[in-house]
Amino acid sequence: MKLADFYNSAYQWVVIHGPNIIIGLIVLITGLWFIRLLKSRIRRKMSAEEVHSSLQPFLLSVSITALNILLVLLVLTIMGVEASAFTTLVGAFGVAAGLALSGTLQNFAGGVLILLLKPFELNDNIIAQGQDGKVTSIQIFFTVLLTPDNKTIIIPNGKLFNEVIVNVTREGSRRLDFELEVGYAGNSERVKRIIEDAIKATPYIIKNKPVKVGITKVLFDRMIFAVYVWVKPSEFLTVKIDLHERIVAGLEAAGVKLPGT
Repeated sequence: MKLADFYNSAYQWVVIHGPNIIIGLIVLITGLWFIRLLKSRIRRKMSAEEVHSSLQPFLLSVSITALNILLVLLVLTIMGVEASAFTTLVGAFGVAAGLALSGTLQNFAGGVLILLLKPFELNDNIIAQGQDGKVTSIQIFFTVLLTPDNKTIIIPNGKLFNEVIVNVTREGSRRLDFELEVGYAGNSERVKRIIEDAIKATPYIIKNKPVKVGITKVLFDRMIFAVYVWVKPSEFLTVKIDLHERIVAGLEAAGVKLPGT
C-alpha cells in the first residue's frame, strides 16, 4: 500500500469515526464526573436514612460499579464498538460466580435483608435455629448470638432469615408462664394466696401488667395451677428461678405438700 493510500484511508476513518470517538470521550468524562457526584450524595442519603453501617460500603460499591459498567457500555456503543462480546463475557462470569458461590450468596442475601428489614437489632434476645441468646453482632454473612450460659453461637444469615425468628425483646416485656401441681391436701385458696404473696415479693416482675393465678385442671389426685406474670426479657430466667423458689418455700412453710413428696 502506498503512503498516500494509507493517509487517505486514515483520513476517511477519522472523518467517519472521529466524531463518535470525541462524543464518546465527552460522555465518558461527563459520566465519571456525574458518578463521583452521585457517590457522595448516595453516601449522605444512606447516613440520613440510618442504613446499617455494615451495609453502607457494600451498597455504595455495588451502585457505583453498576453505574461504571453501564457508562462503559454506553461509551462503547457511541464509539461504534461492538459490545455484545463484552456483555456476554460479563454475563458468563456472573453465572459462573453465582454457581460457585451459591451458598455464600444465600448467606449474603439473608444478611442484606436482615440489615434492611431489621427483624431484630443488636442486643435483642431472639430464638432461632434452636438457639436462644442475645444478638451481639450482625454481619453480612452471619449473625452472632451470646447464650445465657456464655456460649457464642454463629448462625449463617441464609438459614437464619429463611426460618422462624422469635424476637422476645422487641415488645419490651415477656410473659412467664408455668404450671404448678398441688395435691388436694392443700386448700386451693390458701395455695393461691401463697403464690400471689411470692409474686409480690419477687423482684423484676412488672407490677403494672396483669398477673393471673388460677386452677386450669382438676385431676383425681391433684389440682394444676397456672401462673402468668410479666417480666423484662433480660430478667426472664432470674425471675423464673426466684419465683419458683419462693413458691416452694411458701408451700413448705404452710405444710402444703407437692405431689410425689
